[in-house]
Amino acid sequence: QVQLVESGGGLVQPGGSLRLSCAASGSIFMFNAMGWFRQAPGKEREFVAAISWNGGSTYYADSVKARFTISRDNAKNTVYLQMNSLKPEDTAVYFCAYRNHIPVTNSYEYDYWGQGTQVTVSS
Repeated sequence: QVQLVESGGGLVQPGGSLRLSCAASGSIFMFNAMGWFRQAPGKEREFVAAISWNGGSTYYADSVKARFTISRDNAKNTVYLQMNSLKPEDTAVYFCAYRNHIPVTNSYEYDYWGQGTQVTVSS
């Protein structure tokens, strides 16, 4: 079992920045992948970003590319999502997810999920 706890969400004005964190604990496999997904009201959960075990490979949804950056600190078992130039359409609950081996964009292929953190972009 792997436990994931997100933090860092909140209310921010358009154009602002937030950094989300996801701390993992439990039976963590060294060669794991972590992902961030989000779900807005009335919409399906969508892929945001993913990162390989050593940070050597990262993947982004087109809608966040060049604005968001995913990174990780394996010494702390923590993955981050730096979000810049935030837009109202980025408003959603953000979830981190864990799977063994390579990062993927399909949410169904992740085995463990955090409880989510709300991000609201509004003036």
